[in-house]
Amino acid sequence: MNRKPDLLWILVFLFGIGVVTTGYAQSLWERKVDTTAYELPITPAKR
Repeated sequence: MNRKPDLLWILVFLFGIGVVTTGYAQSLWERKVDTTAYELPITPAKR
């Protein structure tokens, strides 16, 4: 007997994927911000 999945389970699944994707994107964003802080160009002092 083939039953269609309930709408509730579909919403729970989509919400879970959204949470995982948001967490992953936020971690990438924070990692990018941290690395750019250390990549500032250093200009040597002129003598």
